[in-house]
Order: sequence, then structure tokens, then C-alpha cells
Amino acid sequence: MRKIYHEQLDDILPELERMTRTVSTAVRRSTAALLTADLGTAEEVIAADSQLDATGEMVEEKIFELIARQAPVADELRMLVAALRMVADLERMGDLAAHVAKIARLRYPLPAIPVELESLIEDMGRVAQRLVDQAGNVINSRDVSAAQQIASDDDEMDRLRSNQFRLMMAPSWPHGVEVAVDIALLGRYYERIADHAVSMARSIIFLVTGEMPLAQ
Repeated sequence: MRKIYHEQLDDILPELERMTRTVSTAVRRSTAALLTADLGTAEEVIAADSQLDATGEMVEEKIFELIARQAPVADELRMLVAALRMVADLERMGDLAAHVAKIARLRYPLPAIPVELESLIEDMGRVAQRLVDQAGNVINSRDVSAAQQIASDDDEMDRLRSNQFRLMMAPSWPHGVEVAVDIALLGRYYERIADHAVSMARSIIFLVTGEMPLAQ
């Protein structure tokens, strides 16, 4: 019985790592749909979000069952608590990628992004995807130093967000209110994806060290 229990414990983190790969793909494809006005890809990202949520619910149910039936203690309980936090982060990141795709769908057949802002949005998508990938790598390695690095790498997203505000608030902004709202929302979506990746990294640090690092 204990062997089965430990096998079930060992399955949880790999499942979370697989979820990060799903989220990474969603971020990449939603950004591509946004930049190319690709309605088909946008619809696929939006539809795929429900499957990610279903996977998250399955993992949560497994965790709650292990807590209820096996009464885990010490590092086992810490791992399950950290996993629950990461499931929530992953589900939210999937939702945010779907929100990006919904803006692409809303503006179709026109591109949602003015040409001169494409590089900014592309960079935001790239940074968000990279942080998701790093979070997946840290789940696999449980490398505390690599987890700490994710918080530092998030500074790049903060710089992009500041640049976004600078462009939008300039007196010479030529694109009107509707585009400004879209760009502001997109910046927020990418910023929150990055924030959730940092949150996952903090959960891994907690899992390994037993101490939750302070939010920066």
C-alpha cells in the first residue's frame, strides 16, 4: 500500500511539468495568433484551455485524496501543498494565454497589434514563454538557484511593461482608445503569466527548503 502511495506522490510533479509545457505552447501560439490575425490558432488555444483545467482538476483531486487517505507528514505534506499552489498558477496562466487569443479573435480579420508595436508584444510573449519553460525545468530539477533566478529574469518583463506604458502615454499616440485598451490588457496578461511563473518558483523553493521566500 505504501509503495502505491509513493508512486502516486512521485507522479504529481511530472504531471505539473507536463502542464507547464502545455501552458508554454499556449503562450507561444496565442502570441502568434495575435500577431498574424490567425483565427484558427486563436480558437484552438481557447478550446485547449478547458483541457488544461481538466488536467489541473484531476491533479488536485489526486492531491486531496492523498491528504485525506494517507495523512502525509513533513516533506510529503510540503510537496502536496506546493503542488496545489502550482496547479492554481498553471490553470491561471492557461486562462491568461486564452485571454490573449480572445483579443486576436475579437479583432479578426484585422490584426490586433499596430505594426510599430509588434516587436514589443512579441518580446512580451517571448519572455512570458521563457519564464514558463524555466518554471517547468525547475519542477524537474528542484534547483533552488535556478528557481531564484526566475524572479530576477522577471525584471525583463517589468522593463517591457514600463516601455509599453511610455508608448501609450505619449502625446503622439496615434491609435486611439480601442487599441490602447487592447495593448494595456495584453501587457497585463503577459505580466501576470510571468508573475505566476515566479510564484511557481517560490513554491519549489518552499518544497526544497521548507521556507517560503518573501514576494518581491
